[in-house]
Amino acid sequence: MSHSKFPGFMANKPHIAAQLTGHEREGLVQRMFSSIAHRYDLNNTILSFGFHHHWKWVACQVVSEAHPNNVIDIGAGTCDLSLMLARKFPVTCQIMAVDLNEEMLEVGVEKIRAAACEDRIHCCRGNAESLGFQSNVFDVAMAGFCIRNVGQLDIALQEIYRVIKPGGQFICLEFSRPTTRWLRSLYDWYSLRILPWVGTLVAADQTAVYRYLPLSIREFPDQDALAGRMRRAGFNTVDYQNLSGGIVAIHRAVK
Repeated sequence: MSHSKFPGFMANKPHIAAQLTGHEREGLVQRMFSSIAHRYDLNNTILSFGFHHHWKWVACQVVSEAHPNNVIDIGAGTCDLSLMLARKFPVTCQIMAVDLNEEMLEVGVEKIRAAACEDRIHCCRGNAESLGFQSNVFDVAMAGFCIRNVGQLDIALQEIYRVIKPGGQFICLEFSRPTTRWLRSLYDWYSLRILPWVGTLVAADQTAVYRYLPLSIREFPDQDALAGRMRRAGFNTVDYQNLSGGIVAIHRAVK
């Protein structure tokens, strides 16, 4: 896992994990994701009915509008977003994929090798709350389905703001709040009853991660609240677009 092309590199109950903050939450969440790393991509496709590919591609389109020379993918996991970006951008664009979970990154590294993208995508372990890069390094920071799992959201947003260049952007793809009552009811029924059962079966998981995930979505700030937190972190322009009726949203925040 190399970072040489970037300057300045310096089984509990699921509702308990969703409510914890700081290092306790971080530790629980990382143990859960380690347990499902090798089935994570398959489960994402099954549980989202394949929509996660579309959501990520739209996020990549938003990133492309900034014409970045370098991008940091925060909470890169198995590197789906990084690989989409590498396919979309010219060879001059360098991508740093950062994730705290070693098992997830190992899967991502194998995917990067299989795609012959080692010269474009560079992986390292890192925490969103303390990224270890100099300030004002990246044209764009992006995060796909990561931010709701950090231990301290406001600290993570401030750290992301710090590493982006002035005029740069943070593109955040995250689960959010459906915009209509009927869709909220349907989504709650699916995420709380069907998703945990299917996810646990496919992943053969014993850590309750697929019961934690829908609870973490429920407790995460909605579209407007997250935009407000981004503004408080220092971003001066924040907007968002809903996808699939607000099941997910893409926030764009400008430094």
